[in-house]
Amino acid sequence: MNMEFFRKLPVPKDIKEQYPVTKEMEAVRETTVSDLKDIFSGKDDRFILVIGPCSADHEDTVISYISRLRDVQDKVKDKIMIVPRIYTNKPRTTGEGYKGMLHQPDPNAAPDMLKGLVSIRKLHMRAITETGFACADEMLYPENHRYLSDLLAYVAVGARSVEDQQHRLTASGLDIPVGMKNPTAGDVSVMMNSIKAAQSSHVFLYRGWEVKSAGNPYAHAILRGYVNKHGQSMPNYHYEDLIHLAESYAESGLQNPAVIVDTNHSNSGKKYLEQVRISKEIIHSRRHNDDIKKLVKGLMIESYLFDGNQKIGEEQVLGKSITDPCLGWEKTERLIYDLAESL
Repeated sequence: MNMEFFRKLPVPKDIKEQYPVTKEMEAVRETTVSDLKDIFSGKDDRFILVIGPCSADHEDTVISYISRLRDVQDKVKDKIMIVPRIYTNKPRTTGEGYKGMLHQPDPNAAPDMLKGLVSIRKLHMRAITETGFACADEMLYPENHRYLSDLLAYVAVGARSVEDQQHRLTASGLDIPVGMKNPTAGDVSVMMNSIKAAQSSHVFLYRGWEVKSAGNPYAHAILRGYVNKHGQSMPNYHYEDLIHLAESYAESGLQNPAVIVDTNHSNSGKKYLEQVRISKEIIHSRRHNDDIKKLVKGLMIESYLFDGNQKIGEEQVLGKSITDPCLGWEKTERLIYDLAESL
């Protein structure tokens, strides 16, 4: 093989023993997961906001942002359940660019996967202990999920990964809600097939073991827009798109029909300020149609301390995204309160 095997990394069990979860942390996660399952199953009518930076970059800055979310959550808790995004590994279409804290715990330093594994675990642990939030992450590498499996309350499978068999089968063995995004080309049937696979039981190979999954009844859709054959971003959050998804679910026989709508990416054309308008349009669609109201369980919003994004460098502004552009804090806070008032 044309690669250098230069260091064997600790298995998840070893990392978990070095950085163990306390009973208090376990209780926070269990409560969060239970609440999310109630929302996805229709027992709880609160609205979910999976919200936070496009990519986690600096530990203290991410915790500072999430601490602000804690204050807002306490004020809107009767209507909204906030699940902070701590996305510690990022898909790169061409393989170039910042791949997240797992690869580079310091964005300005060379990749170090061992330090990365430790840093992402410590970050998720701090979120629970310091803010009371069990958070969301992207399942970019299915074999790595167990490094954080006792901390995460929610995971998403990205548009580039949703057709991959290992992602689908691993999702079927998780005990937390898993969002399956539509692929970049936008074919809803591909996403629906991924949900069916994730909700079913399978025997497969995972981390060197032959395993059998139980099936995940809380696997659900995430609409994030798509790219057409001309490379143009196309939205799929409009009223007609949501009706079509509701009809697809009705024909599928899948459990717990649900969708989280991603307000950025191709839905906004990466015009991050459009997330405010898009969020409010989706709420309007829910008010207009009961089927849409039952189906749309929440939104995914990219937000950080400062508007926009920036390139990695020594003059970097902490709290401003180094990947996709995000809503700044003032706009984020106002949006959350506006959504709570309109629900």
